[in-house]
Amino acid sequence: MPSRYGSRQDLGQNFLVDPDIIKLIRRAPNERKVPSLIWRRRGHVTLPLSRLGRPVTAVELDPRRVKRLSARAPENVKVVGEDILRFRLPTVPHTVVGNIPFHVTTATMRRILVAPAWVSAVLVVQWEVARRRAGIGGCSLVTAESWPWFDFSVLKRVPRFAFRPAPSVDGGILVIERRPEPLVRERREYQDFVRQVFTGRGHGLREILQRIGRVQDSDLSAWFRAHGVSPQALPKDLTAEQWASLWGMARGGRSVPRTRRPRGLPPRTSRGPRRNSG
Repeated sequence: MPSRYGSRQDLGQNFLVDPDIIKLIRRAPNERKVPSLIWRRRGHVTLPLSRLGRPVTAVELDPRRVKRLSARAPENVKVVGEDILRFRLPTVPHTVVGNIPFHVTTATMRRILVAPAWVSAVLVVQWEVARRRAGIGGCSLVTAESWPWFDFSVLKRVPRFAFRPAPSVDGGILVIERRPEPLVRERREYQDFVRQVFTGRGHGLREILQRIGRVQDSDLSAWFRAHGVSPQALPKDLTAEQWASLWGMARGGRSVPRTRRPRGLPPRTSRGPRRNSG
């Protein structure tokens, strides 16, 4: 049923209405110089994005919104009435921009991450999801599995009152950029290794890795010293580069050179995961 704000709560419609947040989202794709944009959800952000002068495909599930947005949109906007989880993303480079309903965040993120052509994504998600994806306060298993191919950062925390109707929790603007060159080539093998480490038993990384048996103890000691990592650190404490280096050692190859120690999280950063995850 529609709420008093004109949204359908069964579709998870919590529209962004804060003009400052909308301007911030509009600027983010512009900085990445990509040729096309994908957007979903109402005209509050779709129409500002259309002023960038690039092709915009607006994917909207609610047929009422499709009709209204089609009538208002300029010529460079194509409105598609479809579920984003079923929509076939373009095969040319593009940016994905979206205010993702919190209850389908996981499914939508999985759908986006397996699509091959986009170069960056600017997504409004639940704050806790944005924070963990960017590795703030420690990375999650799903972030560590994806890090060699994608760089995650938080652009800004979005207060719940920036939406209408207001959800029960804050949101966050999560920026994902596809790495031009992945840190790891062997996707399936690397992800199996990461899951082994995250679910392994032991008090700290050294003991976990010793139990797994993929790395010689002498190599581990040298790796901990080179990267400034404590043997008692947990898997969530590693950075993307440290995971890639550890995998290089585990598969018998050369590990990447020593990485810098991560520094504290600044008030706002565009490179959150590289500076806050280890």
